[in-house]
Amino acid sequence: MPPVLRFGLVLLFLSPVTPRAESLATLPGTSLLPPSADFSAEMVAGIDRFALREIAKAKATRVSLWPGDATAHRAKLAVAIGATDTRLPIKAFELVGDTLTPAVVADFPGARVLRVRWPVLSGFLAEGLLIQPKDAPLARIVVVPDADASPEQIAADPLLLYSGCEILIPALISRDSTASRNDRFGVKTNVTHREWIYRQTYLLGRHIIGYEVQSLLSAVDLWSSDSAPVAVVGSGEGGMLALIAGALDPRIDGVYVGGYFGPREGVWAEPLYRSVSGLLAQMGDAEMASLIAPRPLVIQSSGFPQVPGPPKPRDGQRDTAAPGALGTPDLAGIRAEVARAQSLRPGAWLKHIETPGHPADSIAHLLPAQADAVAGKTKAAAGTAAVAISTDPSRQERLVRRLEALAQSVIVPAETHRDQQFWKPLPLTDLSAYEAHTAGLRQQFWEHVIGRFTDPDAPMQPQTRLIRETEKVRLYEVKLGVWDDVFAWGWLALPRDLKDGEKNPVVVCQHGLEGIPEDVFNDDPQSNAYKPYKAFALQLAERGYITFAPHNPYRGMHTFRSLQRKLNPIGKTLFSVIIGQHQRILEWLKQQPFTDPQRIAFYGLSYGGKSAMRVPAVLPDYCLSICSGDFNEWVRKCVSNELPMSYIHTHEYEIWEWDLGHTYNYAEMAALIAPRPFMVERGHNDGVGIDEWVNYEFAKVRRLYEKLKIGHRTQIEHFDGPHEIHGVGTFQFLDQHLAQKR
Repeated sequence: MPPVLRFGLVLLFLSPVTPRAESLATLPGTSLLPPSADFSAEMVAGIDRFALREIAKAKATRVSLWPGDATAHRAKLAVAIGATDTRLPIKAFELVGDTLTPAVVADFPGARVLRVRWPVLSGFLAEGLLIQPKDAPLARIVVVPDADASPEQIAADPLLLYSGCEILIPALISRDSTASRNDRFGVKTNVTHREWIYRQTYLLGRHIIGYEVQSLLSAVDLWSSDSAPVAVVGSGEGGMLALIAGALDPRIDGVYVGGYFGPREGVWAEPLYRSVSGLLAQMGDAEMASLIAPRPLVIQSSGFPQVPGPPKPRDGQRDTAAPGALGTPDLAGIRAEVARAQSLRPGAWLKHIETPGHPADSIAHLLPAQADAVAGKTKAAAGTAAVAISTDPSRQERLVRRLEALAQSVIVPAETHRDQQFWKPLPLTDLSAYEAHTAGLRQQFWEHVIGRFTDPDAPMQPQTRLIRETEKVRLYEVKLGVWDDVFAWGWLALPRDLKDGEKNPVVVCQHGLEGIPEDVFNDDPQSNAYKPYKAFALQLAERGYITFAPHNPYRGMHTFRSLQRKLNPIGKTLFSVIIGQHQRILEWLKQQPFTDPQRIAFYGLSYGGKSAMRVPAVLPDYCLSICSGDFNEWVRKCVSNELPMSYIHTHEYEIWEWDLGHTYNYAEMAALIAPRPFMVERGHNDGVGIDEWVNYEFAKVRRLYEKLKIGHRTQIEHFDGPHEIHGVGTFQFLDQHLAQKR
């Protein structure tokens, strides 16, 4: 509903302005707030400008990190792409095939082409083709195709077949979507296979990029003991993998990157599966290239994959894929990034080719000692027709299912890791010791999981205006400065019978996805807003509480989700901004003569419930938190393929936080709220979860509070209803812990 019409509903459900209200047009100490057609859209647009500036700032500030310690940079890169699992030992490539797809694909006088697989990680076998020369290989090369090219297409190239090199061509996870489905629940999506794996791995600290880089490095493990040099050659998505593999592993003697290299500050507009948390705060393509030096690197600025967006939904698929496109970047930008790489490590190690060509043309730079011998072999193949090799039709499905199983296998070990790293060290016999211990964890959560910006530094310049009065309540609109281009905005409700000098408790009432502040005050039973919220902010204000309904910027479908896309590569999230807004909101509320700064509580529904887990976990000035319609076994909710309501099946492609699975599930977030009162409100029919998993996670919270001898401070209320505010046990909980009785 357009904002103007939505505001019109508010005018209907509130009474006219009284003469006295006209004299109270603003709150003391504030200037008059001019009305806006859409403060929500203004907020999102401002945060967008802020995020783009932060991306540019990250590029400038990371200069101080380079050249630095290459070993440390490599370790950070491996963690960023989730390449942290120990690879399995590899002794040989294993032949695979059947009557339809035989192991020996082709046999020529100088070489044969084999279908192979090899172990990478426990439960994961990579697959591809191996071109095996019949004489001792001149070199060994991993040739990594783009995601939409099959190994068979690459192996048909005579310049590879007759090169005299042993060549492994791994099969990548493709951009098709036919395997992005859950047969158990009858769910089919248009999510690419690459995004499908990304969705199941990102929250667990793993990544499709990391898994595929590990596949390449397994081949390097096998070959590195031999005297023949090893090179990695990649195009498109394979070019990205070749660049990363070369940066990570000094055993690789030369790297060719085609159709990939360039400035990475626009990665947020590329397909979601290319997003790597925090990478731009550490390195771009230039810094990554410098980790290859002084080994030779060839960058060819041609052959960029043209991907206009995710596949169109077909055959009953859900349209849930994240937007994102690939095209040919501006050549000036590529040149600038190449120049940055060259400036980081001056020398002749880097060659930039701006015209189309074949990777074989770069052998002289990549492997100079073998160049003449390889050229002699390939010269004889010049003009030879490509060989037709049939593609294995079932391989892509196998690869997707293997990586899916690998991703799912991390869920339980991640919980074990949280038990060992978070729960075991907690001091549970001394409340003061507990608070001191969790204060450090709170900062860790804020800085390394949510992502922390500097504290708000823009002038607050509070602006307010009286919107309406009811018989019991006055409503004000409030706007506060946070950072340049970022502001906080919300609605404040004051009981009309507030006495001078009286300081009442405050309940911050947080709306959910696509909501706005007025939704939590709308008491028209026929309105869409009333059904989930039940005007709970208005109800509480009528009971004597001061209520404030902030706007959180999760509104506008792709518009707000792109904010998360922009923030993730610099190690931040949407909640990095939201927490800054709440810092300023708390600062302002605590200054008001009518509020008790020690009694400011938080109560949110749905996405507001997500806020109720994260914001008070970071900001201890919230004295109490109530999570409604969101508390969950969050890790499984986000990545499990065993739950029909899992986010891997939906359009909420911004929802995952990097490696949350190994750090803070909802019970751990609640432990950061403790010893403050904490409550969960849960409808039996609420489709965001199921009672059994909600209760499983909450049992950890209840046990913690009991161990701390404060069991009366936590509660869960189940009610027979859907995804909505119930407002019975929660209101009693507020009355009990805020001592508000009217």
